[in-house]
Amino acid sequence: AIINKWKGISTQGSGKDILSINSIIKNISLKMNIVHRLDKDTSGVIIIAKSNDVHSNLSEQFERRSVSKEYFAIVWGKYESDEGEIHSSIARSKKDPTSYIVDPNGKEAFTGYASKPLGIYNSEVIFKPKTGRTHQIRVHTSSLGNPIFGDEKYGGGVKKGKEYKPELYKYFSNQLGKFGRHALHAFSIEFELFKSGGKRIKLDAPIPEDFVDLEESLLGHES
Repeated sequence: AIINKWKGISTQGSGKDILSINSIIKNISLKMNIVHRLDKDTSGVIIIAKSNDVHSNLSEQFERRSVSKEYFAIVWGKYESDEGEIHSSIARSKKDPTSYIVDPNGKEAFTGYASKPLGIYNSEVIFKPKTGRTHQIRVHTSSLGNPIFGDEKYGGGVKKGKEYKPELYKYFSNQLGKFGRHALHAFSIEFELFKSGGKRIKLDAPIPEDFVDLEESLLGHES
């Protein structure tokens, strides 16, 4: 089963979360299991395994890195090149155990990207992570000085807007408030169907309307 997860809904859930994808599927069936996770404010496609055999098979595909994923994001600033790959190891932050940092002693992580300008101050980026480290995309793009728009944890929130002149700071503060999350969406996923003889399937989750509205505003704000 495939779910197009909306913003603000946790994948696994915790004591603070009234609603999570995991709690929903457990109310439906004890056999169904989430195969991978998205951050609470990341929207997009999630795979649900409807049997233990399928769950095991899909987990193996993730471990082999044969699952292809694409994420759509809006970031601050411009990349030095239109496309490339970020290769920086990632580790949990000692200062904040809920955050991750680029650390040469961490676990290796690879993220491909293709970017294009979005107005004067931002960019649209398609990310293709080859590994699946926690917060990988958010940490990688932030390490380049291009945090994801709205990502308070990794430098893409209101403080980033303060780098601009007062009238722009006011505009960006307004946009950040209206958007209300980080601008990262799990756009597509491609994997091998269970017992299909190698047949692969690619599934897309349409870009949400709040992204479209934000893009239009950023494109139209040229001062």
